[in-house]
Amino acid sequence: MAHTITNRCNQCGVCVPQCPKDAIKLESGEFWIDPMVCNDCEGFTTAPHCVTVCPIELPPLPLQAKKGRCKTTDRTLPSTNLFTNGRSSPVASAIAVWEACNVLAQRQSLPWKTDADGKLCYERQVNGERGTIVFRLAQNLDTESPTSLDRAEAEAEMAGWDVRAACLHLIYAAHAMQLEQPWAEEFTITDRQIEAYLGLEKRKDLSKLAKLTLIKNLALQPSKLQLDIQWFQQGRVCKFSLEQSRLWHLVDIQNHFQEDELGCKHLTGLTFKIRSGAWSQYFLNQQGARDGQAFYQYSSLPKSLLWTVTSIWQQHEGACRMMLWLLFKTKMGAEQRLTIPTLMRIAYGDARVVEAGTQREERKRLLRSFESDLEALHRYGLKPVFDPVTYPPDIHPLWVKLADLPDDPEVALEFWTQDGSMDNRLTDVAPRNKWNRLMHARLLRFELPEGWDNQLAQATRKKAHTTQRKKTTQPKSVLSGQQIIAARKNLQISQRDLASHVGKSQSWVRDIENGRLQVGLKEQQLLLKVLGTAL
Repeated sequence: MAHTITNRCNQCGVCVPQCPKDAIKLESGEFWIDPMVCNDCEGFTTAPHCVTVCPIELPPLPLQAKKGRCKTTDRTLPSTNLFTNGRSSPVASAIAVWEACNVLAQRQSLPWKTDADGKLCYERQVNGERGTIVFRLAQNLDTESPTSLDRAEAEAEMAGWDVRAACLHLIYAAHAMQLEQPWAEEFTITDRQIEAYLGLEKRKDLSKLAKLTLIKNLALQPSKLQLDIQWFQQGRVCKFSLEQSRLWHLVDIQNHFQEDELGCKHLTGLTFKIRSGAWSQYFLNQQGARDGQAFYQYSSLPKSLLWTVTSIWQQHEGACRMMLWLLFKTKMGAEQRLTIPTLMRIAYGDARVVEAGTQREERKRLLRSFESDLEALHRYGLKPVFDPVTYPPDIHPLWVKLADLPDDPEVALEFWTQDGSMDNRLTDVAPRNKWNRLMHARLLRFELPEGWDNQLAQATRKKAHTTQRKKTTQPKSVLSGQQIIAARKNLQISQRDLASHVGKSQSWVRDIENGRLQVGLKEQQLLLKVLGTAL
């Protein structure tokens, strides 16, 4: 339990040098004890130093939980709220933002190494593998050239992070989009805004102090990243370099208090002032992009992603990592074929994937985790579309097979009757070579949930512009359900086989044949390729 200074303090400052945790701070000309730092001098002495050295009659008291509501206090006016439409907000999507999101989400799973100065660093090839971007951990000081932490310090710091810090990084990147010159202007964000963005309002099990402690810890982590960028000329944009530049400058943290009837100060709010690093002058420069001297790269940040990561990060951290990576990957277009080893490395790291290739028990655990995380993505709305050639139904996760079970009892009876007469049944165990086959398998794409579709709008417009409205041959009439049934029976293939060939589920084929769904132009082309000879 922490201690707190009452309003009877004479501000002598005798206790300040005695505190072994540096928890006594000066705010607006008055001393206060930071409850996020104070531990009652545990491990140093039997009684708190501030109590034993205090010269007044009423020394610091044990901090009791605050009763009642936290009253609104005077604060610096925050920046405009994000997600004004309730669904999504523009967000900076430059390579520096993407890679920093991966660093905060994947942390120790990435291949960190030690540089020539003994500092821990993570390096990536960028700009068509002609340039590099290097991340290091720095001290939490607002300096233009922060000091990098030694390897041991950096590893200890990173061990206390979690994937939710990537959400704060994305919130910062969304606020930076609202500024004309984010490298020169500051934005202000309060604990209440962060609480709403992350969905922490629903956490009734956390006290106000616990929420503030969590928010402050998460807010500090993105500001501890510094980066070096070596960028070679790309188009009209000249080459440039950044060294020991902060990702985000945490300019100031304002603490807001409320006194109780005993005169004890209770921390009831936080306000953060933040400024983008120098990277934004090259990648988030609207005027520079018009002049051809810089980039202005942005995408869309769904509010549902932040809520989902905050909700499932403990049970499905691998799913959260894939989700955050896909946020930027899908900006490149919907048709992004993804190999299973790539997704596994993102979710669990290279070391664990390599270990699973040699150890049977670790391989079984990794497979269970991966298929469970895929199911979590599917429930969120990021539905994987399996490649029917490299990822056939016999190695699909069980939840995929169960999703095709019909709801109607009579249809279900027919389904189980047909399933029992097949060579490969739904309840069969996975083949012995499933791992090796997964290492060569891939997904055709992910179907995107609501709020993600806006990310593809710019890429779609650009593609339409480059193709100069090329005409493609489209079917003039839509295939009817009866035509599909007749053609399928002529070819002697089942609904499941047809679904595998077109990359859909068996329930989709059944709904098309029953007339409950209409065939789209894209799906019609796939069906014509499969059933063309029988139509």
